Amino acid sequence: MQDKIETLKKIQETALSGDEESIQKQHAKEKLTSRERINALLDQDTFRETDMFVTHNCYDFGMENKKILGDGVISGFGKIDQKMVYIFSQDFTVFGGSLGEMYAQKICKIMDSAIKNGAPIIGLNDSGGARIQEGVVSLGGYAEIFYRNAWASGVVPQISVVLGPCAGGAVYSPAITDFIIMVDKISHMFITGPDVIKTVTNEEVSFEELGGAKTHNQKSGVAHFLAENEEEAFNLIRKLLSFIPSNNLADPPALNPTDDPKRTVPELEKIVPSNPNKPYDLHEVIWQVVDHGDFLEVHEHWAKNIVVGFGRLNGKSVGIIGNNPLNLAGTLDINASIKAARFVRFCDAFNIPLITFVDVPGFLPGIEQEYGGIIKHGAKLLYAYSEATVPKITCILRKAYGGAYDVMCSKHIRADINYAWPTAEIAVMGPQGAINIIFKNQIKEAENSEQKREELVKEYTDKFASPYVAASRGYIDDIIKPQDTRFYLIEALESLKNKRLAVPPRKHGNIPL
Repeated sequence: MQDKIETLKKIQETALSGDEESIQKQHAKEKLTSRERINALLDQDTFRETDMFVTHNCYDFGMENKKILGDGVISGFGKIDQKMVYIFSQDFTVFGGSLGEMYAQKICKIMDSAIKNGAPIIGLNDSGGARIQEGVVSLGGYAEIFYRNAWASGVVPQISVVLGPCAGGAVYSPAITDFIIMVDKISHMFITGPDVIKTVTNEEVSFEELGGAKTHNQKSGVAHFLAENEEEAFNLIRKLLSFIPSNNLADPPALNPTDDPKRTVPELEKIVPSNPNKPYDLHEVIWQVVDHGDFLEVHEHWAKNIVVGFGRLNGKSVGIIGNNPLNLAGTLDINASIKAARFVRFCDAFNIPLITFVDVPGFLPGIEQEYGGIIKHGAKLLYAYSEATVPKITCILRKAYGGAYDVMCSKHIRADINYAWPTAEIAVMGPQGAINIIFKNQIKEAENSEQKREELVKEYTDKFASPYVAASRGYIDDIIKPQDTRFYLIEALESLKNKRLAVPPRKHGNIPL
């Protein structure tokens, strides 16, 4: 028996040690190894590895002489802040992290366990792509992973961290997951690399410009978070998990509240100007309202005209969506609609209540938007809000014009509680535009056209754009003082904590993709 135990120890030591030369190359790129990453992310001494002894089944191209324990991916389970998670970490020091049949099976086994046991899936991606030596078998392995990504969606949270190359078909697994974190300078994602693009389209582009962390955080919106280094990426995972439940049957995490639920916020009256034409930063509103100003923004660098992210109210996790007048006047455009719709659907899938702050003059006009499909993409946000059955609370700060008023979680698409500040303007369009249409001839014929315009604008505002008009019809449940916003939101959440909503039986809806 002792001999067998000693043999086991030696095999384990071989698997754990890795190839020193390859490890040094990894460190030279300022990258951690796959095992170092797991140890840095998980709670100390909680990781339990599975399939350490797996090796590939390839006997072509001399691969039969290159069998390495683990086959290029580390898999297992452990805890983050005492929360169980399932994890795989691709090992670039083994065959460039390339994926083969057994490699894929290891990942699939972990994903199956996570779904069965209701725990988040975390993928640390650092791979050269499909293992060419294994041919179609490696492609089949990718498809098996994609299939599980799709079935895990909305069942357990899926978080992808890109910590090196992620190219070709490999990008589709992270794309299906809920959140993608990329690290500046070391992360790259693209379908086809710069060399192929140069050959096919004659376009010249660098790896960083094509698929770097900043590109996908700022331009494409593929990534949700940008980290300066791997340590920051792991801290983002921990913080993200602190706001979301382990599965779709669990309630979101709740902390013991330490921020007074009855705290008034007089600063809000100064942050949001009464003049509807003056911009302000919605972040300042959110920071004042949530517990201790703690707000984890998602997609911070993309579609900045809308803000989405996680916060807490009286210790309870909430998803927050709001128009930001500091960018594009807070209008809804294609990117903003997609960004917000995806976030709303995530929150709804995982029982996280939705708080919506509205200050929207409408959808962004323009040929580019129309040709780009703003009708279809704008409908995604409308669909997402309408479909959501979690508690939905809306607060109109200033403008709520046209179809954008409807889309931003209005009472008509079944928001549970709708508040408005006295500064709210709810109408088909802004008073200036409406007057120019309705009273075009009267203004033109008036002796003092500007004075006449001002009189008509005031009359229109008082009669149609005032929040009291909407409140008189029950579209607004209450008009509140800005300083009381936090308390009213907390009170509303408490009243909705047992919300139950029956929905028509169906396989699934057909969101306008």
